[in-house]
Amino acid sequence: MPMPPLPTKSPPAARSLTLTEPGWIRVIIITLAVLFLLVLIVLPLVLVFSHAFSRGVEAYLRALIDPEAQAAIRLTLLIAGISVSLNLVFGLIAAWAIAKFEFPGKTILISLVDLPFSVSPVISGLVFVLLFGGQGYFGPWLQSHGIQILFATPGIVLATTFVTFPFVVRALIPLMQEQGTSEEEAAISLGASGLAAFFRVTLPNIKWGVLYGVLLCNARAMGEFGAVAVVSGHIRGETNTMPLLVEILYNEYQFMAAFAVASLLAMLALITLVAKAILERHMDQGPQRDH
Repeated sequence: MPMPPLPTKSPPAARSLTLTEPGWIRVIIITLAVLFLLVLIVLPLVLVFSHAFSRGVEAYLRALIDPEAQAAIRLTLLIAGISVSLNLVFGLIAAWAIAKFEFPGKTILISLVDLPFSVSPVISGLVFVLLFGGQGYFGPWLQSHGIQILFATPGIVLATTFVTFPFVVRALIPLMQEQGTSEEEAAISLGASGLAAFFRVTLPNIKWGVLYGVLLCNARAMGEFGAVAVVSGHIRGETNTMPLLVEILYNEYQFMAAFAVASLLAMLALITLVAKAILERHMDQGPQRDH
């Protein structure tokens, strides 16, 4: 079933229900929720930044301009850019097909879209090893033609694209289903082609949903560890993304450098959180403004 974004406001029934609860129950529930967030979210973030700057700003910057860290940052940005672009195209196509058309096998397609959510990222990486590894299904042919997939950028792109595929689709399906097909049908009846109706009618109506899905997809792509760890080969300076470099530095007892790189990922998480809230507000207010 489609998974719409979480509502930012409580429905009237929920608000009236909370007013009937005794004050002490509400205080306990709120306190437990705040303590949970402080211990599991806020405190770890504070510790990451405190360890990252434990030796001062200069040491922090030196850790980030280290050639190995720079290579990991560049690779992470490259992988995220490619995988997000691929998922944007395929996500739009899949969401358009699922939300706007009825066809045999539609339920199976929806299940396949959710497959990366159900499969462990490590298993996802292992699948690509079985396909493109030296002893895999396509491995001998690739080796004979001098094509390197695993332990190189293409393998990391494939693994990252797989685990991030559902984000754009899942952000768009409920939005497209809610809008229906009346506007597209009106445009086509006036002589517009299917593609023209998509670019001039459908796409402008879902622009905030597209940005929302791209945002979540990008955050997951930059922070992906499990699938990338399997297919990257951990070649230093070549196939290590930022999450992999954090693990390597930490295992080598370079704690400050590890937390410095981790702080970049933490900053990304905070920026994603703020942008997500802004986009959700636009998605909630968009239909009212359009009407």
